[in-house]
Amino acid sequence: MEKYADVYQTPGAFSWCELMTSDAGKAAEFYTALFGWTVETMNMGQGPYHVVKAGGTSVGGIMTMPPDAGPMPPMWGAYVTVADADETVAKCQSLGGKLLVGPMDIPTVGRFAVLQDPQGAVISVMAYSPGG
Repeated sequence: MEKYADVYQTPGAFSWCELMTSDAGKAAEFYTALFGWTVETMNMGQGPYHVVKAGGTSVGGIMTMPPDAGPMPPMWGAYVTVADADETVAKCQSLGGKLLVGPMDIPTVGRFAVLQDPQGAVISVMAYSPGG
């Protein structure tokens, strides 16, 4: 039988998906109807954040785009677990990638950054806080 990793503690593992959209509430309604997800809504300071759960396990989030996001379309983003967000940013830049956001702390969750590879694809990284 295959052993499954703790994606929040395994560097290199995809660990979270997040939708940034124009209407997070309507998006949460759509995806819960589509996939049977449940949603736990919390206030993250910039408005409601909808934690998406599958089978009772938190697997992602849905949020309204922040005002400083600029003219971007609604989109899903993926997070990869890293041991150290700042070191990962430095390594990304040394490999020709760019830092788009961060690194920034999310209290009780961890430290994240949004990166762009040399071809233009965007991915987020997260160094999770112990117990976060």
